Amino acid sequence: MELPVLNWSEVEEKIVSFLRDLKDKTGRKAVVGVSGGVDSATVLALSVKAFGAKDVRAVIMPSQTTPPEDVEDAKELIQKFGVTDWKIININKILKSYEEALGKMNKVVRGNTMARIRMTILYALAHEDGLVIGTGDKSELLLGYFTKYGDGAVDVLPIGDLYKTWVRKLALHLGVPEKIALKPSSPRLWSGQLAEEELGIKYEVADVILYGIVDEGLKPKEVIEKYGVPEEAVRRVIELMKRNQHKLLPPPIVKIGKRTAFEFAPLISELEL
Repeated sequence: MELPVLNWSEVEEKIVSFLRDLKDKTGRKAVVGVSGGVDSATVLALSVKAFGAKDVRAVIMPSQTTPPEDVEDAKELIQKFGVTDWKIININKILKSYEEALGKMNKVVRGNTMARIRMTILYALAHEDGLVIGTGDKSELLLGYFTKYGDGAVDVLPIGDLYKTWVRKLALHLGVPEKIALKPSSPRLWSGQLAEEELGIKYEVADVILYGIVDEGLKPKEVIEKYGVPEEAVRRVIELMKRNQHKLLPPPIVKIGKRTAFEFAPLISELEL
């Protein structure tokens, strides 16, 4: 019960080529939030290859729920990939100001606020000359395991078509240390948070189900038959996908004219006088 093995050199080249083309078109630098986890580590490595180390700006944004070893891992990655433009911005004071204004928040609201604070920081640092490079992977996107207008608000998603188990293998291919590439995933939005515990399913199982449904076009029952995954696991994946579908869609617009702004958006680049 595993995903197909990809040619990691070809995957690397495709992503790097895409990012390099984006750099050439925009003339901007890459701005990457580095958490010490596998996704941001992989994106940092790819960004350095595409933009060049001197045109990558890395930001570590710990909070009181960030384990010290994550900060050290993030610093190790920045040093390993030769990025010299980097800083640490602790978000505790910013979060405290939100709490003072809004009152006590439950852990989910507080966690989502933390994710949105981090993205606000990245966009502030990218304002003049940068692109915010997203670190979300395909598993997180499809399952909705990200914060809407938080870590989901980015300019490009280099690993957005790679499932989590694929990202780990690409990370190792790119030279990300094994302790980081294989580290259990966690947004660290509250103490003890682990992605797989919160999702209620292991990525190795979820990825096979998602691959069958999304990439192979199989019906859920066909996924069970082909891969032998438990029915309750497929049910859980479908539940998460349906619950979080709104995160992948633009805000609905009440249609009055012939085309909404979102419908016309893909055509804007073709406009000429």
